[in-house]
Amino acid sequence: MTQNSQMPEPAGTVADAVAGNWVDRLAPARARPYLRLSRADRPIGTWLLYLPCLWALALAVLATGAFSPFAIWIIAGCGIGSLLMRGAGCTWNDITDRDIDGSVARTRSRPIPSGQVSVKGAAIWMAAQALVAFLILITFPPFAIGLGILALLPVAIYPFAKRFTWWPQVFLGLAFNWGALLAWTAYTGDLGLAPVMLYLAGIAWTLFYDTIYAYQDAEDDALIGVKSTARLFGDKARFWLRLFLTLTVVLFGVAVVLAAYDRSILSLVIALGGPWAMGWHLTWQLQRFNADDDASLIRLFRSNRDAGLIPLPFFALAFLV
Repeated sequence: MTQNSQMPEPAGTVADAVAGNWVDRLAPARARPYLRLSRADRPIGTWLLYLPCLWALALAVLATGAFSPFAIWIIAGCGIGSLLMRGAGCTWNDITDRDIDGSVARTRSRPIPSGQVSVKGAAIWMAAQALVAFLILITFPPFAIGLGILALLPVAIYPFAKRFTWWPQVFLGLAFNWGALLAWTAYTGDLGLAPVMLYLAGIAWTLFYDTIYAYQDAEDDALIGVKSTARLFGDKARFWLRLFLTLTVVLFGVAVVLAAYDRSILSLVIALGGPWAMGWHLTWQLQRFNADDDASLIRLFRSNRDAGLIPLPFFALAFLV
């Protein structure tokens, strides 16, 4: 007698969630739809929001030549804040996209279009997450608090971008990399050209990884009239991805030079190894890019957590030498 070796998916599981994720396995049944709204079953988005914060803090430490105890709170605060604001942003995205999501194969199982959560319930959940994130934000210096509040603008606009531009990934980049400005400012007390260049590098990186992600939905998006860089680029994806890869590495390198130019030559060279090594990971992704293989696309997209972690040991070593 043969048996099916695969366990059935729990009720309400979202189609593109990580198989066997902790939400489906461990969370209380009543909490699962709200955690799915926050993409807690898909942690990659939190990483992509958090990593620019870590880059900026690391470069700020290099620029100032000092690691103060407040840096530990910035690491923790930005981590918790990334989790909460990614959850609030995704909830907002699902509220605004509820009709579109119901027409796309990959997203029709999300909590709102599948009927697991009402729009009112989602709005309350969104507000609760944003409120807790704000309580963390107000522990930062005033300039950083102002930047954090201003970040709500690109977050609010992003879900509508695919309705009026072929470049919604730019708006995602504006929102997802804001932490580069926030963390630098929280540590140093002001802005400068280094964090701005890092912010631009992050936007280029977002264009790279989210274009890969968008190819999953290109056919459905065409049917319902939703715009994306994947639809815009078509079969020229490799050219554009290579351009975004190059911009990411170059702009990131400029940010490193601006932050660490007055350190030793050895320290600067080691720090520049961070974006260089990250660029090799992005090159690896580009070599494996296949617009027609959805399973490969989501694996490549998720691998950007590892790509974004690569520069951090280089920056730590550069600080120590």
